Order: sequence, then structure tokens, then C-alpha cells
Amino acid sequence: MARRGSVGTDAARPARGVRAAAGAGTARRCGDRGDRPVTSLGMDGISGRHVVVVGAGIAGLAAALHLRRGGTGPRVTVLDGASRIGGKLHITEVAGVPVDEGAESMLARRPEGKELARLVGLGDELADPGTTQASVLSRGSLHPMPAGQVMGVPSDLLALARSGVISPAGVARAALDQVLPASPITTDVSVAAYVRARLGGEIVDRLIEPLLGGVYAGRSDQLSLEATMPRVAAAARTERSLLGAARAIVADAPADAGPVFTTVRSGLGALPPAVAKASGADVRTGVTVRDLVRTLEGWRLVTGPTRDEEVVDADAVVLAVPARPASRLLSREVPKAAAELARIEYASVAIVTLAYPRTAFPEAPSGSGYLVPPVEGRPVKAATFSTVKWPHLAEADRNLVVVRCSIGRLGEEQVLQRDDAELVALAMNEMTEVMGVRGLPLDTRVTRWGGSLPQYDVGHLDRVARVRAEIARHPGLAVCGAAYDGLGIPACVATGRTAALRVLEHLEGLAAASA
Repeated sequence: MARRGSVGTDAARPARGVRAAAGAGTARRCGDRGDRPVTSLGMDGISGRHVVVVGAGIAGLAAALHLRRGGTGPRVTVLDGASRIGGKLHITEVAGVPVDEGAESMLARRPEGKELARLVGLGDELADPGTTQASVLSRGSLHPMPAGQVMGVPSDLLALARSGVISPAGVARAALDQVLPASPITTDVSVAAYVRARLGGEIVDRLIEPLLGGVYAGRSDQLSLEATMPRVAAAARTERSLLGAARAIVADAPADAGPVFTTVRSGLGALPPAVAKASGADVRTGVTVRDLVRTLEGWRLVTGPTRDEEVVDADAVVLAVPARPASRLLSREVPKAAAELARIEYASVAIVTLAYPRTAFPEAPSGSGYLVPPVEGRPVKAATFSTVKWPHLAEADRNLVVVRCSIGRLGEEQVLQRDDAELVALAMNEMTEVMGVRGLPLDTRVTRWGGSLPQYDVGHLDRVARVRAEIARHPGLAVCGAAYDGLGIPACVATGRTAALRVLEHLEGLAAASA
């Protein structure tokens, strides 16, 4: 069983190697408050500067990579309280097959993820899915996802009716959207409030909820339309109906856009170590950063146990940790940003991976998996047939079917309090009831991601703007990660790059001033 470590808390083991990690002259006991500089301030350029990145998830590692500028940038130290790098990107074997424990795909139509993979030498390992045809479990039966939907918003009423996900009455209610008075968006609203008013409750309950639940493990009556469905929100401002907005989005999609998702053949968990190596940064795990203080020369980070504190001095700092650890670290120097970040909720999930012999299935799975609406009242919210979705996983053993079952969403933490054996039993029962699976799996794995998915509730974009406005008042400080502009790998990579550029601009300004 894999568990995710936490940065910025006292739970991780102390950092006895910080002095070596930060480099000579950068780490010393907290009692030594001397004013000697931590970098060669008179050097031309920024190569003598020191940047600390707190957090070794994909956002922090991407920031380190972009900071290094191919080895010619500042010296970079990455500190993480966990026992390994990568955050939610991690691989272990199930029945002898390496399978991702967290994210197993990334958006292919957004370039940052694929560009990063190519930059660190994994471009040749990028793989397209064998199928992306997903289903929805509605009223106890599997139905194909309606063609032409945009995050659950239908664009084709005939395709919606044919799918069987929505009842005839629900389809008729959705059709009323075309004759209802226009309701232009003038302020941020919840996804459920807007979609229900336009298309009815069934669309929300049986399409929107499972799709958003798969991404955020959240609830559509709390999630922001602007933050979670920006294309729909933008189109809804110009189109009279929500169905028309979805049609416009589908019509604008390029015909040869290619697959929506991609992955790395060896697993997305291979990405963090490759990025860390390519960055040339000094990456240290088991280092808990407990405090961040502004100094005359830059920033001071307090690490280690309270009885044996050490400090690391830096010219600039990138906080690449979840919102709440970031809030704690910013509470002293940037209290307004800290208060905003503290209000971001997080959902917890568990991924139960099962490996079955193909003969356990009466019929071999043909799609990539299925989603389960909350109204179905089942503990499993989604199932992915990994060896079908990603054919390369089946190359080692064609007689093996690997299934990943996702359990838990915001407000359902009690189900995650069950032990691993109970979670495995829930997943097995799901496969038996829905897929008719017979017999026991050959191998199982339970991965718990506690407090791992930030919730983009109504007002999220304004909150992030306020955080960044406060951060901008403090030169040499930047933030990045999933709490800001998107949960996917490309979005996280983009925030890391933006944070790196902000820091580099600051360091170049220091170099120019000291020239």
C-alpha cells in the first residue's frame, strides 16, 4: 500500500542532510543569525544565486528544470518532506506489471506535459490510448458516454437519447434549454446551479457529477463553473442556450486533433525522476520545511525537528506544495495570501487496483472503463480497464486484465476509513455486480491519497488572483501546483514554468543592480 507524504508538516522525518543539500554556507543552526551573504552577490549573471523549491511533485520539479536553464541558471535545491519525489506520480507492480498508483494519463491536447516528457528524454515513450470509449453506469446498467458531450454538457440531443444514460423525460427537459429565455453568466456560479437551470437535474446527476467527480472528486453544487468548465462558461456568454454553447465548442474542435489523452509507456511515475535528473538540481527528500522568513538578503527556510532546527538561506523561493502547507509557510510574511489558501478544501480518494485473469470476465472489457454517478449509491465512483485503455500494459501478459477502481469523493471520507481488505472487497464486489467477474484477483493494491485533490469552488479564480497579487508584493517568492490553474499534469507543469520565470526575472534584477 502506498501513502503520500506531506510537505510543510511535522510528520516527515527530520532533515539531517540539509547542510549538504543546500551547499556550503547555506545551512546553519537557527541560533546563528549572522548577516553574512549566502551567495556571491558581486558575480555577473545569476549562476551564483541560490533558489529553494519546496515540494518535489511535478510542478516543483518542472520549476527546478526551468530555473536551471540547461545548467546555466542559479543553483537550485529542492526540498520535500516525503520519502520519495513525485507526489501523486508513482509506479509499483501489480501481478508483475508496472502500474501507476496516481494519475495514469495526461491531456494530450495541451502541450506542456508532452513537451516536458520530450525535454527530459521520454518523448519516444509517449503512448496513445487503445480506446477512450467510456461508459456511464446509470440505473444499474452500463451505457455509452453520449457522443458530442463537453464535460457532461450535451451538444446532440439525439446522441443523448440513444446513449440511454438519461431517461426520455430527462432528454425532453434538456431540450427545453433551446426555448428558455437566455440566462447570461454575469458572475461565477456553481456548475450544478447553472446546468440544472438550463438542462435539468438528470443531466447534472448522471453526466456532470460523474465527470467532475472523476477529475476533482468533488460536488457540482460547490464547484465553480468558471474554474472547472471554462470553455463552457465562455461559450455560454455568447450563445443563447447551453446546448448551443456545447455545439459551438464541438464545432470549433479541429478534426485531426488526435487522442485527448496520452501517457508514458513505463508509467507517468517515470516522469518525476527524469525531470529531477535533467534539472541538475540538488533534490532532497525527508526534509520538512516548517517556516519561511524574509531576510535582508532574501529568504530563510527553517527545517528539521523543533529541538534541532536548521536553516537554509536562499535568494528566492518557490512554494510547490498543496494550499494548506503553503498557507502555513506564508502565514508569517504573506498573511493575506495564507488566509486565502487556507480556504481551499481538499478531497481524499483511494485507488484499488485489481489484476484478474482474463477468464474471470464473461466477456473481455472493450472500453476504457466507466463512471458511476453518486445517485447510484455505490462506493466505487469509477473503474478503468488499464490493460484495455493502454495496450502496452497487456504486452507482458495477454491473459491479464488490470482494473483500477476509484473510491471516495468530497464528503464521503468515512468510506476511506475502512481498512485495505474492506476496500479491496468493495472493488471486487463492483466487478462482480457490474462486469460479472468470477473468482478472485491474482493480485491487489490499495493506494490512499489523503487530502490530495483541491476543490475549485465558486470564486476560485478570484481567490487565486488575490493570492498571486499578494505574492507579487514579495520579490523572490513564487507559488505553483495543482491548487491554482488546473489539476492535470500539463497545468501543473505550466504553473511551475511560470513560477520559474518570475524568480529568474527577480534574480536578473538583482544581478543588474549589483553589476
